[in-house]
Amino acid sequence: MIQARSGEESAAAPRAIARLLAIFDVIATKPEGMTLAELTAALNVPKSSLLALLRPLTNSGHLEHAFGRYMLGRQIYRLASHIVSTRKFGMIIKDILVDLAEESGETAILATLDRTAGSMTYVDVVESKNFIRYAVPAGVTRPIYCSAGGCCILAHQTDSWREEYLAKTSLIRLTPRTITDPTELRSRLAQIRREGRCVSIGEAVADAVGVGAPVFEADGSCSAALVIGALAD
Repeated sequence: MIQARSGEESAAAPRAIARLLAIFDVIATKPEGMTLAELTAALNVPKSSLLALLRPLTNSGHLEHAFGRYMLGRQIYRLASHIVSTRKFGMIIKDILVDLAEESGETAILATLDRTAGSMTYVDVVESKNFIRYAVPAGVTRPIYCSAGGCCILAHQTDSWREEYLAKTSLIRLTPRTITDPTELRSRLAQIRREGRCVSIGEAVADAVGVGAPVFEADGSCSAALVIGALAD
């Protein structure tokens, strides 16, 4: 049996939804995340009420809570990827990928950052028409510290986010060419910022070469990269 809600309950539901959306809006502007105190001040919401929303969002993966800060979670980025793929932006990027693959003769890839996992995902791929080619399916993930697209994205994050990432990430040697020294990696990222591109030869996959370029949002932030992938030989 469905019971009618009281007037107070009916009013509380839309308010909670508005607060939930406001949480996503404000955290989306802070790649490094926000503390509970910062969220309380930004949203003008009591801590107790805010925590009642933050906890289930964190449990569901829509938010990530680490190092005392709340950040957008894996589920939100998955949702965003689905939305982008159905909007005009996705169509524009698809055209660019097709052109890149056609002009280069190699595989063209759109990679996006997963801030929670500290990795990137290939969300769209246009494979080379060559019989022997670099082939990778959409949905594959790569570390951001040792791939062409990932290094492009990492190089253009805020200093605070980048340093926090380096502090908590083990730079595992995937191939003999993988850079595992943080100081050397910082130097390389600075070079990428100066040159506006990244060339990766056998750093994530031994027999693969990647050339990446960052994709910037209107506000100057970077959460994606275009990559041309090819076989090393």
